[in-house]
Amino acid sequence: MIVGFGGGSAMDLAKLAAVLPGSGQTLHEVVGPEKVAGKRAALVQVPTTSGTGSEVGTRSLVTDPATRNKLAVQSVHMLADLAVIDPDLTLSVPPAVTAATGVDALAHCVEGFTSRKAHPTIDLYALEGARLVGRHLARAVADGGDREARAGMALASFYGGICLGPVNTTAGHAVAYPLGTRHHVAHGAACALIFPHTLAFNAPAVPERTAAVLTALGLPPATEPAAVFDAAYGWCAALGCEMRLSAYGVPEDDLPRMAEEAHAIRRLLDNNPRDIGRDDILSMYRAAY
Repeated sequence: MIVGFGGGSAMDLAKLAAVLPGSGQTLHEVVGPEKVAGKRAALVQVPTTSGTGSEVGTRSLVTDPATRNKLAVQSVHMLADLAVIDPDLTLSVPPAVTAATGVDALAHCVEGFTSRKAHPTIDLYALEGARLVGRHLARAVADGGDREARAGMALASFYGGICLGPVNTTAGHAVAYPLGTRHHVAHGAACALIFPHTLAFNAPAVPERTAAVLTALGLPPATEPAAVFDAAYGWCAALGCEMRLSAYGVPEDDLPRMAEEAHAIRRLLDNNPRDIGRDDILSMYRAAY
């Protein structure tokens, strides 16, 4: 039996440990959808953060050290046999990490809700997940010992993980990935920094759903991109999230290369409700710098 205990990276590694050793398959041979030959050990996932929802997902994401790109393995064989979600395990997560991972959970829900592949059943989980984040994340950041808030965020993360399976994420995650792979910005922090930019960009394509997202967060509903951006940016900043790329030491001359890499992540961008070009992504990076 393999036990994944930790955040998303630990649980993603556990998924691979449950299917690769003894299989004769290498990591690169299973990159993509449903290439894993089978499960070779029972898999138990125990999350210690409320963010990725990886405990109920079928994907494992690993950064290739040679190319600095995310390798995505997807297989039903990597679905956990048992997920143990205990909010008490998140009580010691520091405020900054609580905020960043919480916005990652929110991004899973919001991107699933606004995706071209959005589905009525998944919408239920996505919108309720966003509501839970709106209700509990600020409380969990302010008081890590607030068990009710921690339980609410654990459930929100779980709902976000459910959204990832049938629908998956869109531009928000694609634009966030190069921050982590190229400059080692933690995934949740990268998602928080990018979230207002992609939500506002997509607003013209999904105005009603964008307004519903803001309402779920307890913000005034809006559909005009500038108003959407201001609301989402202010909400993330109030949690204490760092909202400037320059603060992470990202060199400005790397922004074009980052935009190229993000634009190449078609498995996510093809789900985005609005076509997004390389120059659009570069504009987001420059606005966030």
